[in-house]
Amino acid sequence: MFNLDVLFSVSNIILFMAIFTRLSGLFASAPLFSTYPIPTQVKIWLAACIAFILFPIVQYNTSFAVPNSVPALTLILLKEFLIGFAMGFCANIMFVGIELGVNMFAIQMGLSADQALNPTSGGQSPVITQAYTYLASMLFIAIGAHQWLFSALYNSFKVMPVGYTFAFSPAIVEQIIVISNQMFNIGLSIALPIFGVLFITDVLLGFTSKMMPQMNIFMVSLPLKIYLGLLLSLIFMRPMAEYITVLIERFMTQIALIF
Repeated sequence: MFNLDVLFSVSNIILFMAIFTRLSGLFASAPLFSTYPIPTQVKIWLAACIAFILFPIVQYNTSFAVPNSVPALTLILLKEFLIGFAMGFCANIMFVGIELGVNMFAIQMGLSADQALNPTSGGQSPVITQAYTYLASMLFIAIGAHQWLFSALYNSFKVMPVGYTFAFSPAIVEQIIVISNQMFNIGLSIALPIFGVLFITDVLLGFTSKMMPQMNIFMVSLPLKIYLGLLLSLIFMRPMAEYITVLIERFMTQIALIF
């Protein structure tokens, strides 16, 4: 028979709040959960349900000391939110790098004015950028990367237990910075194949305009670059999907090693 006084004790309530806060930090920055327009009520209830599942496991494996003041409780909850936010931030870096790379060759194609509301980021971006973002999101779900993310969150309660201990050591901060730096490498690797071909096309069109001054190169180059960019996007779609899959697996492995 359950003892409600023990179940709803101050220690258990605060521990549940800490688990829920770490999940809230993850949902605030993780891909899919923070980028897509999911209702706030749904995310709150989902975080509460997952926290309810994790609570007995964390309680069994953690010796939690109840804070004796409101500032101490605030400090613990702030630390828990930052841990979850850092995990989601590291996973979302990959999506930001993909969006950055696609924006680079979209501008080279002449689609910089083709701006539409991107539901994955909440801002304005070219339609082709949204297509690649949806591709990355589908691959993220297809290989079960969201399950890896929750697994890393579960393991983080062993590496960074709930309490007064300072979670972010210099080594962890350095690894988070290293992951953040990979955003530009991802963007360049995504953009370089198509951007390089379009750049060579610009050079050839420049030579053509010198050899044929009477020809209106601008009217020819604009539809040509759009057609060529879309054709190259279709040609490179499969290699891009394979590369993004490798990126997701690598990022999830790095996050699991950090946390």
